[in-house]
Amino acid sequence: MMIYGVVIVGIVVLWAGIWFYRHQKLLEERAFLLREAVRNRDFAHRLPVKGLFFGERALQRTVNDLSEDISRLLAQNEVESWQRLTRVLTHEIMNATAPISSISQAYLNHPKIKGSFYEEGIRAIYETSCGLSAFVDSYRKLTSLQEPNLEEVVLCPFVESIRALYPDLEWHLNIDPSVILSLDENMWRQVLINLVKNALEAGATKMDIRWRDGLYVSNNGLPIPADVACEIFVPFFTTKKTGSGIGLSLSRQLMVRQGYMLTLAERPVSGYTVTFMIR
Repeated sequence: MMIYGVVIVGIVVLWAGIWFYRHQKLLEERAFLLREAVRNRDFAHRLPVKGLFFGERALQRTVNDLSEDISRLLAQNEVESWQRLTRVLTHEIMNATAPISSISQAYLNHPKIKGSFYEEGIRAIYETSCGLSAFVDSYRKLTSLQEPNLEEVVLCPFVESIRALYPDLEWHLNIDPSVILSLDENMWRQVLINLVKNALEAGATKMDIRWRDGLYVSNNGLPIPADVACEIFVPFFTTKKTGSGIGLSLSRQLMVRQGYMLTLAERPVSGYTVTFMIR
């Protein structure tokens, strides 16, 4: 009996040792992932709490929450930096193009220029300067956003109203009717419509909008390449031939002003190629 007791104790000690070793390896792996996330400035990550003790679970939840807070603060600082830069650039460019437009227009109206050898060249200068002014003026919306008018809104019927605008798409909605958010309806509508338009331009035929710990907006259009994903929220960046490069940047700014964060999910929802998250 004593031998059996020793064997049982040995098995228990061995099992406990193996379990302890695996648990430490799990914590070591989490520490590595956290370190890599900080190094890569990826603060949108969330590590699961399954398999942890209650104290470790509380610590992991705190780290997850802090990661979201840091991500939101970085996005807000980024938005403010781009707004300041855009404000300076638009001001300087408009100051430079305004006299060119004015002077070239005056020459075009001069009787000695009309029908002369110089008219075509001066007209090209005038039209180019006017086009540049209109182009720059479109970016002023990045620096002159209105303050949000926050109201308690039931999310499900609000999203349903977006679906009604695009009946040709196949829609899948999974939002609990009890979800109520404090938001500016006009701003949210503009953001969701922009995401749907981008999906359509990427060839999407299906949209999926669901609520879990945030709003997930997915489509089955062309995937966003990894080397592009980190740039899509940068103002003026676009891969489209006729794109302005302000859609997603403006959408993120509208969300940040309401206390939310718009990001691109690292892994899209199953069955789709692209997923954006609003938290």
